[in-house]
Amino acid sequence: MLSCSRAVGRSVASSTEPTLTRGASPVLSAHGGVVEDGASRMEILMTVSKFASFCTMGANASALEKEIGSEQFPVNEHYFGLVNFGNTCYCNSVLQALYFCRPFREKILAYRSQPRRKENLLTCLADLFHSIANQKRKVGVIPPKKFITRLRKENELFDNYMQQDAHEFLNYLLNTIADLLQEERKQEKTNGRLANGTLDSQNNNSNATPAPTWVHEIFQGTLTNETRCLTCETISSKDEDFLDLSVDVEQNTSITHCLRGFSNTETLCSEYKYYCEECRSKQEAHKRMRVKKLPMILALHLKRFKYMEQLQRYTKLSYRVVFPLELRLFNTSGDATNPERLYDLVAVVVHCGSGPNRGHYIAIVKSHDFWLLFDDDIVEKIDAQAIEEFYGLTSEISKNSESGYILFYQSRD
Repeated sequence: MLSCSRAVGRSVASSTEPTLTRGASPVLSAHGGVVEDGASRMEILMTVSKFASFCTMGANASALEKEIGSEQFPVNEHYFGLVNFGNTCYCNSVLQALYFCRPFREKILAYRSQPRRKENLLTCLADLFHSIANQKRKVGVIPPKKFITRLRKENELFDNYMQQDAHEFLNYLLNTIADLLQEERKQEKTNGRLANGTLDSQNNNSNATPAPTWVHEIFQGTLTNETRCLTCETISSKDEDFLDLSVDVEQNTSITHCLRGFSNTETLCSEYKYYCEECRSKQEAHKRMRVKKLPMILALHLKRFKYMEQLQRYTKLSYRVVFPLELRLFNTSGDATNPERLYDLVAVVVHCGSGPNRGHYIAIVKSHDFWLLFDDDIVEKIDAQAIEEFYGLTSEISKNSESGYILFYQSRD
């Protein structure tokens, strides 16, 4: 059985102290200004983590291989933990989840096989995925030093040793990759026109909407915001694209219930009346959100951190929210392109702890016919029934919890 004390007790870290705690590994403390330089600190962390991994990897890897069995071990599959470089569990958990989203992994590896480009976050991610996929061993540990270094260099939000939000990191990573791909495509077109001598203002329209990338093909869905005037019954709609959906959570519910709540009808009245173009005046109206286009991979962010006015800080909502292994959305619009799309749960980023700035992240993923738990450099095989332990807690139990935070559902078609 997996317990909250196991993960939380081993790897909890505070945003107010740069204590780098690894319960299953030697503890490295940076108190007292022993190490000030970021690069030097990274080197020391890597050295200590490598030594710790070397000491524990053999036993952990052997146990995992034995539990899976050589005959059942998937061909060309690798299960590698990631070294924690000081509260980088938010990053490790998201990377593991994305690695086991097969369409995303395949695109990243295909990108890696193309001609080398100037180093950026995407090339570093491609190198990391390539390293995992081409290991001689089936299981083990890899230090994502190059990726972490680049991440901290490109975004000051992550350039520290404090705990960060896994959802913010996921959002930043996907948008950064999409931006890099669009910029590369733009540069290739410019270079091609220069070579052909056809570069002109008409062909070089910088205001044109960028074409979708494979990031959009995999993760992007479309919402439609429908507003119906209660006077003339005219319906107006506005589309909005998304790479992930953030949904409110309630106690003892399911993700299906949360998604329905996401699309509840809202009445616009009093000072919030809607300006109707048909009536040419403000009118009462009904407003609702529907899903117009479902993505290949549906990333659902459970809004577990809420700002409490009386406490003047964010607190965690450890509510029990059931997320099924299979999911079908029922809040689609009438003109939805794929309303019957069926999804399978493939990965979950789990938050362990009692608040946004103090806790730990792990990932549980589905690989072929079984489930694995990735806790930084530790990889364990778990039963499918154990997923229920990550739904959250009932109100009668302590708020310290292991709760599903980001869900990744992959469509069957």
